[in-house]
Amino acid sequence: MVDVYEKVIDLSRRRGFVWPSGEIYGSVAGFIDYGPLGAMMKKKIEDIWRDFYIVREGYYEIECPTIGIEPIYIASGHLKGFSDKMFQCPHCLEFFRADHVAEEYNIPQAQTLPTDELSEALRKEKCTGCAKLLTGLEVFEFNLMFSTSIGPGGHRKGYLRPETAQGIFTDFGRLLRFYRDSLPFGAVQIGRSYRNEISPRQGMIRLREFTQAEAEIFVHPDKKEHPNFTRYADYAMPLFSVKHQERGEEPVTLTMRKAVDSGVVLSEYIAYYLALTHEFMVRIGIDAEKIRFRQHQQDEQAHYAADCWDAEFYSSRFGWVEAVGIADRTDYDLRAHASVSGEKMTVFIQYKEPRLERRKSIVPKMGVLGPRFKNRAKEVSDLITDATPGPDGIEIRLDDEAVFIEADLYEIRDEEVLVRGEEVTPHVIEPSYGIDRLCYAVLEHAFYQDEVEGETRNVLRFTPEIAPIQVAVFPLMSRDGLPEIATGIIDAIRSYGILAEYDDSGAIGRRYRRQDEIGTPFAITVDYESRDDDSATLRERDSMRQIRVPIKNIPSIIRQLIRGEMQFSMV
Repeated sequence: MVDVYEKVIDLSRRRGFVWPSGEIYGSVAGFIDYGPLGAMMKKKIEDIWRDFYIVREGYYEIECPTIGIEPIYIASGHLKGFSDKMFQCPHCLEFFRADHVAEEYNIPQAQTLPTDELSEALRKEKCTGCAKLLTGLEVFEFNLMFSTSIGPGGHRKGYLRPETAQGIFTDFGRLLRFYRDSLPFGAVQIGRSYRNEISPRQGMIRLREFTQAEAEIFVHPDKKEHPNFTRYADYAMPLFSVKHQERGEEPVTLTMRKAVDSGVVLSEYIAYYLALTHEFMVRIGIDAEKIRFRQHQQDEQAHYAADCWDAEFYSSRFGWVEAVGIADRTDYDLRAHASVSGEKMTVFIQYKEPRLERRKSIVPKMGVLGPRFKNRAKEVSDLITDATPGPDGIEIRLDDEAVFIEADLYEIRDEEVLVRGEEVTPHVIEPSYGIDRLCYAVLEHAFYQDEVEGETRNVLRFTPEIAPIQVAVFPLMSRDGLPEIATGIIDAIRSYGILAEYDDSGAIGRRYRRQDEIGTPFAITVDYESRDDDSATLRERDSMRQIRVPIKNIPSIIRQLIRGEMQFSMV
């Protein structure tokens, strides 16, 4: 029995939504091409995302290179910790992702097991490729970064970015100035990211090159009450918290106000973007009955995250699939980049009234430091000033080596100072969207079949807003002035910025079926009566209902239907 996934992929390939990339050369798993209709649908989804985050939330978009220099990923931790567990079968020599194979054999906690323990557990099982016993295998960590070289000679190492976020973090200082040195503020980016997946076998779900839409929202660490939280305070949706997962319970539908007040969600900021994400997913056509928000358990949550939730959709083939991650990343990223780059990544928060505070300050004795450290005395002095003294002295790091500074090389002064504000390292709230997974969710949830006149009708029930082609115009016959009337309607609709397609090939029923299959929500048929009464037949895709409307009104009616300002029953 062919499942929905096979039908959706078959339709997508036939009708120009998604194809394997480089197909004439056999293609490689993890890469896809968006065809004419898929590219249009994807762009509309991205534009709706921009409507949420740029137009409504007021976060400006930036665009950074997809190749980054090595220090960026040293600071971010990707070079050290961005890896999956992998093994090579000693018999068929194929590579496999170890935790995925382990899950097939119900080996518990496969993602968090040390490599030696996972190796031991898998040696008792058979290869999922060649079915031979995996004796002697060794599990090892495989870094998922694509590396490259920058410039001639290959002396400057670079990497294809594994996420769009790092460009926003490295631009923090300039963004802070752009937003006039005040919190909160945010920036967004939509672009390609790259991960060298070990064995991507899930079509659009797991890709090596994919599109992300990410927002990085910088907030005061002690002020995580969202200024517009009332917008979503009463918004209710299913939350699958850690406690519900541990107890084996189903997700519980809560309002965002109750979720925050009960401690299920850490802060108003996280709750706000959970609700916004749910609203976005429903708007682009993902079935609300097949959406849940799952909280990361302790063993899967990033060490730097204070709270993290995944927006998941249900797929008939893959089960629950993560499409969006919403995380409180605390100040980890900014502190990491400040440490590696030496740049300040803080915000000066001015007090309403200056304060008199008693402080201890460290004053280096330059007369002693100069002869000892020579031309590096100023650098050492700055490190001493920022350090915390111990009972016998201060330890600083110079050229990544520990250097001990004795107590007689500085003095500690107790003084009263007028403090006008404080330097704060912001926390980061990050909603991160996987656009390709969302595109697949839309395709699967929109797919529908029924029977019309004894034949199976394939329908993509796209919302009018994201349908690649939003209206089709058919002349009943290709003569007698009907094509000219149809062309005039096309031109009028396009003048409203709406994509309309002209189709005069084959019987009207066949034309309807073609448009239904690619998700076109509305079709207009020009017939012989149109010459006499200046009207045409408007058909709605899902119900197949048809009504006569004046030709002069068609463009405005179509625009209102697409925007949701009018229902078809109201026409």
